[in-house]
Amino acid sequence: MSNQQPAVTFEEIRALVRNLPGPDLEAGTAALQRERQLTKPAGSLGRLEEIAQWMATWQGEHPADLRRPRVAVFAGNHGVAARGVSAYPAEVTAQMVANFQNGGAAVNRLCEVADADLRVYELDLENPTADFTQGPAMGEEDCCRTMAYGMMAVEMGVQLLALGEMGIANSTSAAALCLALFGGEAADWTGRGTGIDDAGLARKIAAVEAGVAANPQAKDDPFEALRRLGGYEFAAIAGAILAARVARVPVLLDGFACTAAAAVLYKADRRALDHCMVAHRSVEPGHSRLLREIGKEPLLDLGMRLGEGSGAALAINIVKSAVACHAGMATFAEAGVSTQG
Repeated sequence: MSNQQPAVTFEEIRALVRNLPGPDLEAGTAALQRERQLTKPAGSLGRLEEIAQWMATWQGEHPADLRRPRVAVFAGNHGVAARGVSAYPAEVTAQMVANFQNGGAAVNRLCEVADADLRVYELDLENPTADFTQGPAMGEEDCCRTMAYGMMAVEMGVQLLALGEMGIANSTSAAALCLALFGGEAADWTGRGTGIDDAGLARKIAAVEAGVAANPQAKDDPFEALRRLGGYEFAAIAGAILAARVARVPVLLDGFACTAAAAVLYKADRRALDHCMVAHRSVEPGHSRLLREIGKEPLLDLGMRLGEGSGAALAINIVKSAVACHAGMATFAEAGVSTQG
């Protein structure tokens, strides 16, 4: 990550959230009207119909186009990893980034199947965030600069952005962030992540509790929660979501950590994630709870918990199918098929 990103402040980001563009109702209405004319019983394609209308509404054009999807994976390291909250050491983050770059990870294969452009963003892996059990994970300037960096993932021509992350201990960070944003108990949000044993789970729950206790300001402001309990990849994902909204690019969110980053924006404005769909339900128990809080129903539920944008990449094919059916099916009039009497 470059240290030369534009300087922004939380106030500027809050102003951006207050002025996000809304849905293109004309395109959405056109999609709804066409759906009613296609050669099928009303509602028979289920959520594919919803997805087609969502794509048109947030791309701002009808019919929606999906020839250029992008998967963006943000990788960051966490100081809290030193507390033994993961089954893997922190150096695995950089090793997995190298694996992505060499084409050896699950997300590489899933992007290949979806014909999606994969971009991997390293976020100062040599310098992890501070241990949030002792105070803020990031300073405001670092957090804002990373959000600005994440915005750069939204380039001209991208028609759908699938977001993911990589970062040892980031499910600990996600749990702490959700606890600050939505309340409850630490154990409600904390799962086994990479597969930790009972002792590891106890350490993880204790770290989540300690993090929120050490950062009481996180409960009062979602952006303070992000900088105090999140990580660089969380900040970058939040920035990418905002930039996508401004550029009229629909977004697919991956699992627990990715959705937790998005939830920061939801808490700032309940409409901020209207251009986002959640690709899949992670096995991580906090994800189901979080989905209820933000009112999102995932597209897939396949027992996955890998991260690295794998669920979001997989869901691209669902969105492609919805767009293809909507744009390419014949209408009743074109096919000479009788409608209901």
